[in-house]
Amino acid sequence: MSELEIEERPSPNHGERFGPIDILLLHYTGMPDDEQALAWLRNPESKVSSHYFVHKNGRVFQLVPEERRAWHAGLSLWSGVSDINSRSIGIEIANGGHPSGLPEYPEHQIDALIALCRTILARHTIPSHRVLGHSDVAPGRKLDPGERFPWTKLAAAGVGHFVEPAPSNDGRTLRLTDHGERVEVLQALLALYGYGIEVTGDFDRKTENVVAAFQRHFRPAQVDGVADGSTQETLQRLLAALQ
Repeated sequence: MSELEIEERPSPNHGERFGPIDILLLHYTGMPDDEQALAWLRNPESKVSSHYFVHKNGRVFQLVPEERRAWHAGLSLWSGVSDINSRSIGIEIANGGHPSGLPEYPEHQIDALIALCRTILARHTIPSHRVLGHSDVAPGRKLDPGERFPWTKLAAAGVGHFVEPAPSNDGRTLRLTDHGERVEVLQALLALYGYGIEVTGDFDRKTENVVAAFQRHFRPAQVDGVADGSTQETLQRLLAALQ
């Protein structure tokens, strides 16, 4: 692939950082028109922005300098930190997302995204397991970049943390309204990976949302918020790979 070209498209929507950069956060725009999405991120009335925007045609725009705090994460949490905007570099990927029926990401767009991510990771100390989707840090509230996002291709290029999902099996399934020690273990393991979840022993709606977010990123074949054996084993594999 040729050297990545980044074009400047400044957005006024940014502020001062209050922490080190240690997260790379990926989004989809959720809008069918790329130019409208880009214009919205540069509109002072929107009060939203990202550091970079990757067009469907593979063009890459920088909207906010990396040393500044862009406004892309909103209400979010990861590993006990709630000001994700201060800790992250945000990339908006032009894609209609769930509102448009989850269209595929074009190959040349993903190639450009990978090249961009690699340049960012070369400049900052961001561990592989802190390359995240918006849905990871805002379960239930956000769904992007979606279950069709090619995390496996990014990981193969050295961007992000991923393991082969465990085969589908019923296992000892945990679901909404379950409670007890096994739910506590599941919640504790999700929290250990970084998800914002309390260890209560009650499989409540918040736990269901976190499980669905985990599946959307790491076991996308079935995203239902039910912690089947495949989901639980995939989580254990991810944590073991961090050792």
